[in-house]
Amino acid sequence: QVQLVESGGGLVQAGGSLRLSCAVSGRSTYAMGWFRQAPGKEREFVATIGWNADNTYYADSVKGRFTISRDDAKDTVYLQMNSLKPEDTADYYCAARFFSTVVLPTKTYEYDLWGQGTQVTVSS
Repeated sequence: QVQLVESGGGLVQAGGSLRLSCAVSGRSTYAMGWFRQAPGKEREFVATIGWNADNTYYADSVKGRFTISRDDAKDTVYLQMNSLKPEDTADYYCAARFFSTVVLPTKTYEYDLWGQGTQVTVSS
């Protein structure tokens, strides 16, 4: 069974850091991404990493503060979040794309599988 399991969310003060992890089991992935969804808002793109781990892309709102990485030996993708702001508060979801037709997917429909989400709360 193919599944994604996120971990690492929690409560942090503004300016702090968190690292989210997403463990992949059951299948190799082509690209991985992180999205977030705040209460009452649509799910939005945060970051993506391609099969080549040097190939990454970020939303403008997190560029310079967040870093996405992958460890294929551990079948895990990470999201290092630094200089967190209250507006980063959301449920964070990792997503997997299994096919190579989109190199750096940024749309929800470009992903094939989603994790259950992990909550991140940034207090001011």
